[in-house]
Amino acid sequence: MAGEHTTKELLERIRAMEHELGLALEEKQTEFHYRWSQGKARFEQEAIAQHRKLKRWLPRYIAESRMLAILSAPVIYAGMVPFVALDLFLFVYQGVCFPIYGIPKARRADYLIFDRGHLKYLNLVERINCAYCSYANGLLAYAVEVTARTEQHWCPIKHARRLRAPHSRYQRFFDYGDARRYREQIEALRRDFEDLVADEANKTGKK
Repeated sequence: MAGEHTTKELLERIRAMEHELGLALEEKQTEFHYRWSQGKARFEQEAIAQHRKLKRWLPRYIAESRMLAILSAPVIYAGMVPFVALDLFLFVYQGVCFPIYGIPKARRADYLIFDRGHLKYLNLVERINCAYCSYANGLLAYAVEVTARTEQHWCPIKHARRLRAPHSRYQRFFDYGDARRYREQIEALRRDFEDLVADEANKTGKK
């Protein structure tokens, strides 16, 4: 029971921190003169004009870039091949397996966000770089969420050692060595995705 109480407290703290993060983002909107409209960040005209003044045009940007950085670019962008393969695999994997396990699907659109390309102070190369980084990091975060939900079904046990970056479902897992709770509650935990269902319903209600 003490473990369950601690887990609930941690989840409440996480929700409180998410609320604080939302407030901080609202402050940034005021500071940098933009607002949300129809799902996009809209800057004030004065801010747009300032952004255009700070834009580094392409010839100068390339001329000032390090040669080694330019030569290493193909190596970085070669990652697009395994990323696309992973993206396709996750689509098939969730479509086939999650309905069988009774696991809600992770929404790809919640993790792959491409909004930095609208910034007027970025040149073409910077926009392409931002789009690639958004895709790669968003895809990996999406993959972590998919595997986290899978782990909750197949092996919801915490590690003995502290994780550097535990995923979103980790705090719900059984403590390492708690054999009794594992055997008694494993089936219930495998179906414990009510928070995801409620969150999805809340998102749908706001649209």
